[in-house]
Amino acid sequence: MTTAPIDATSTSAWAALAAHSGALVPDLRGWFAADPDRAARLTRSVGDLHVDLSKNLVTDETLALLVQLAQEVGLAGRIEAMLSGERINVTENRSVLHTALRRPAGAQPPLVVDGQDVDADVQAELAKVLAFADEVRAGRWRGVTGKPVATVVNIGIGGSDLGPVMAYEALAPYVQVGLQVRFVSNIDPTDVARTVADLDPETTLFIVASKTFGTLETLVNARLARAWLWSALAEAGAIADTDDARADAVAHHFVAVSTALDKVAAFGIDPANAFGFWDWVGGRYSVDSAIGTSLAIAIGPDAFRDFLAGFHAVDAHLRTAPFEQNVPVLMGLLNVWYVNFLGAHTHAVLPYAQLLHRFPAYLQQLTMESNGKSVRWDGSPVTTETGEVFWGEPGTNGQHAFYQLIHQGTRLVPADFIAVATPAYPLKDTGGDGTESTDVHELFLANFLAQTAALAFGKTADEVRAEGTREDLVPARVFAGNRPTTSIMAPALTPSVLGQLIALYEHITFVQGIVWGIDSFDQWGVELGKKLALEVAPALAGDPAALAAQDASTRALVEYYRAHRR
Repeated sequence: MTTAPIDATSTSAWAALAAHSGALVPDLRGWFAADPDRAARLTRSVGDLHVDLSKNLVTDETLALLVQLAQEVGLAGRIEAMLSGERINVTENRSVLHTALRRPAGAQPPLVVDGQDVDADVQAELAKVLAFADEVRAGRWRGVTGKPVATVVNIGIGGSDLGPVMAYEALAPYVQVGLQVRFVSNIDPTDVARTVADLDPETTLFIVASKTFGTLETLVNARLARAWLWSALAEAGAIADTDDARADAVAHHFVAVSTALDKVAAFGIDPANAFGFWDWVGGRYSVDSAIGTSLAIAIGPDAFRDFLAGFHAVDAHLRTAPFEQNVPVLMGLLNVWYVNFLGAHTHAVLPYAQLLHRFPAYLQQLTMESNGKSVRWDGSPVTTETGEVFWGEPGTNGQHAFYQLIHQGTRLVPADFIAVATPAYPLKDTGGDGTESTDVHELFLANFLAQTAALAFGKTADEVRAEGTREDLVPARVFAGNRPTTSIMAPALTPSVLGQLIALYEHITFVQGIVWGIDSFDQWGVELGKKLALEVAPALAGDPAALAAQDASTRALVEYYRAHRR
């Protein structure tokens, strides 16, 4: 789809929002006091997610204008274009069909794009991945000495790492006893060295995840892992020091997630043990594809299918729910409101669930690689601010780190708070004297609820004085309030709920991109640095011509490195 984007700033809704934001005086205390139904009226649901939008800096008029903006930029048509396989990734001339990865078997009508039955392709590859997961989990896939797999090491980077590691950590209670998964991504040799240091080579399986089998970091780490495997097996007397023995070891201990079968074979991996995906799956949208093979092994086929079903529930909601009730649409529009009309530059994601401790890092790639753009999808300059810096930490860890800035700083930081009703580990604290029993999860959730209330309603100078505070200390203890938050709760952190959370933020990101007129599905900004790294590498190794070609700062840094490298 190459039609020029509608310039949001030229719409009547944008002009009305600009006037509205200029006249709006946020007053969450007053709004709640005057409107007992505010919380109920501004709470939505999608799948198992209960989403309270009431502590955002919006009135009914704000939301109505934001919905009007979505209509005027043609959001409905863009949603349908994405879900039906139109080539909305225009700079790469590709469809954007990560949503097809979680369509259930037999979905109607079938999804056919350019004459290709996408549903059939997806289900065939999924069946292959899940059959392999069963083989490993049942102990039928064995290493070169006949021992079953105890540890899977996923080697990838970007979307081939952030999604699987986040989901593996989040779903730790579902991981099969006796199996563990580790992850290698950074090209810093420390990463692979520490990851394999205490592993048994006879029970370790490596998954090399690279669609093109050409990603520098992934291939370097894969070769380092292969060298470790050969060395460790030989040292243990498990293989002979011959080419045939080493090839056999790789065949038993390496599989790939890639479509470049010739390169997979050249590495030594049997192409039959390569799991593929398609160019219409962006890396940061790929955890529900074969990139999730390590996760499927860890949690099993049934739980992995539940994971996919969670994604699909939100996809269906995006497609069918009216914008006024559509959670990802409303949350995406709220982000536009804060960035473009209230001057926010960052967005905090604060999971009150320790198992989601990698979720903010996952969202950093999803949101900032998608919407960190300064040109629109037709190549013209953007007409608005785009993107936010996403960041966050889990639970009370963040309270003791950066909440000071959110509560009393000069920056507006919209924040999403995420919690579950039923914890994975329902522990009780008996107290110091052993006489009391406190549900620790309830104590944890009390913090979740208290923080959103404190951010919304603050504390006035009179309230501070009423506590007996000395007058000269009153200003330091006042909380202005009117700090916006969205609260997301679910019954428990199940595979389905995790899929719902991921899909929710995928579509929030998409909605923002449509308003801004940008292609949220390419990532050319990561290419230049990678190209220059290949040009700098010879200088680090001592090539004088390569050194001379660098700028003065880079030359000086290379010379420092060479002088101090031991």
